[in-house]
Amino acid sequence: MIRRIKAVAIKETIGVFRDVSSILIAFVMPMILLFLMGYAVSLDPKKINYAVVSYENSKIEKSIISNFLGSKYFDLETGRDKNEMLKKLDSGSLQAVLILDPKFSTNYKALLLVDGTEPNTAGYIAKYTADIFSKSFENTPNLEIKSRIWFNETANSSYFLIPGSIAVIMTLIGTLLTALVIAREWERGTMEALLSTPVRLSEILIGKTIPYFFLSLISMFICFVVAYFWYEVPFRGSIGMLILISVFYLFPALSIGLLISTIAKNQFIASMASLIVGFLPAFLISGAVFEIDAMPKALQYLSYAIHARYFVSSLQTIFLVGDLYEILLYEVAGMIGIGMVFIFLVSRRLKRSLD
Repeated sequence: MIRRIKAVAIKETIGVFRDVSSILIAFVMPMILLFLMGYAVSLDPKKINYAVVSYENSKIEKSIISNFLGSKYFDLETGRDKNEMLKKLDSGSLQAVLILDPKFSTNYKALLLVDGTEPNTAGYIAKYTADIFSKSFENTPNLEIKSRIWFNETANSSYFLIPGSIAVIMTLIGTLLTALVIAREWERGTMEALLSTPVRLSEILIGKTIPYFFLSLISMFICFVVAYFWYEVPFRGSIGMLILISVFYLFPALSIGLLISTIAKNQFIASMASLIVGFLPAFLISGAVFEIDAMPKALQYLSYAIHARYFVSSLQTIFLVGDLYEILLYEVAGMIGIGMVFIFLVSRRLKRSLD
């Protein structure tokens, strides 16, 4: 059995290096997707058009305005005419107006008005404003405000999104590559010849999957290099744990691809099925981009059946926190559980095919 699987794996490996499309999917597509998602998908608003209405010229007001001017997030405008600023907010030329009370230096009262047409941006503006206030009040007597952000000290959304993007890319690569394994043979008309050999169908699938397993690991390594050296995402875990988690993740990812390959009879259908079953759930409800807790309850429960959810969480933990075994063990259990379900379906499908 081992000898037959090895023979199929060697034959498939040779075929992979002869097939330009597999190389493009394994090595070029991850780079393109990672650069697109790294630069195009960003939750950090930059150069927010912001105004501060100030009536006094007190030390604390100067400190606040100075901190706004020193921030890379704000394009600041100051003035004393509240109505003029509100008109600009209505017209869209300003995204937020901070109105300091005429007696701000004694009562510390202020009103922040934010354009809420983009809720995420509005939330960030409120948070950045609170941070500016905390910083400005640091030296105020009898007032002590301390804040600290853990794990992502600069609150850079790229540090959160890039590991999630890697999980989405690995889902697409792993599922797509294996989904084409059998579909390609059917399309070329060589499947009947393979079935006529002494090699069992299960051995064919295992042998054909092995090269794509290692291709996926190489893709993972390329993604890690880009994330760490190009995007400078902090990496606080260990390389060994990253490889181990990736191996566990490829189990459900490749299993889904195998299930598709046993059903689809041509590469186009296999590709479309990979996008629908693998890529879309991984992108939308895995937590890679959108917060799962903000989704409807039904989608939150559904996300537990999405294998990418566990990989996204694992990568974010390894990159930003470190090797937290109590968390990673739970994620690994989820990946193995989903992989077992799909392997069971593949085995059922193989029996039916052999019948």
